[in-house]
Amino acid sequence: MKTLPLRLVAASGVLAAATGNVMAGTGQPSPWQMTLQTPVTPIADRMHAFHDMLLWIITAIVILVLALILWVVFRFSERRNPTPSKTTHNSLLEVAWTLVPVLILVVIAVPSFRLIKDQLTLPKADIVIKATAHQWYWSYEYPKDQGGFSFDSNLAQDKEPRLLAVDNEVVLPVDTTIRVQVTASDVIHAFAMPSFGLKIDAIPGRLNETWFHAEKEGVFYGQCSLICGQNHAYMPIAIRIVSKDAYKTWLEQAKKKFAANGAGQHYAANDNGQLATEAAVR
Repeated sequence: MKTLPLRLVAASGVLAAATGNVMAGTGQPSPWQMTLQTPVTPIADRMHAFHDMLLWIITAIVILVLALILWVVFRFSERRNPTPSKTTHNSLLEVAWTLVPVLILVVIAVPSFRLIKDQLTLPKADIVIKATAHQWYWSYEYPKDQGGFSFDSNLAQDKEPRLLAVDNEVVLPVDTTIRVQVTASDVIHAFAMPSFGLKIDAIPGRLNETWFHAEKEGVFYGQCSLICGQNHAYMPIAIRIVSKDAYKTWLEQAKKKFAANGAGQHYAANDNGQLATEAAVR
């Protein structure tokens, strides 16, 4: 009993630390995270609001159904109801349990359709970039008005966060509408960025488009979210959002860097199924 207060203090500290981890997750996943990554775009904000609304609706339905089950078990047990009713129909009840679910679905459908429309309606873009998926890395192209260069982005095995850091990050300015054209060179991949509320398939021979408008600076990570082959887990996406002045400086450096060095190394699987550069595989 003497140690009980100390145990309670220690438990509260552990709970606070766990809660901090659970609530973390801007730009990348966190240990023991249970919530969605912090949104940094208007679309992601609305997706989270829609998710929270669904959570309240689902919770209310679960509580209602549980209460009905418990009430039926209690009220209509054999001891309390020795002579069961032989009623087979109740028009009011049948209308209610048909109409209420329809109304719930309408409440869910209206904001859902609006959100999908805003996701698929591409606004006028300030910058357009192209992302091409390969087994197993990404290539990015910037248009001529942004320098007209391209580069490969491969998993950086010696950087943190593990399996998310890359050698060449995509750099883009904050508070700017970005259109991303997505395709693939071999099999179907998917370009996904949780903090942006963004996911779109990368299909060979087809050009899909999506968009985002990042409102915070930072480094945000995503991954290919389709099982595209043996090294599917080793083709991360890293986008660094910077100020507009920093972006202009990076553009000047990138034009010289990628014009001089060309694209980065391509990673592929060696005979042992381990990650290696294509040069090593050859």
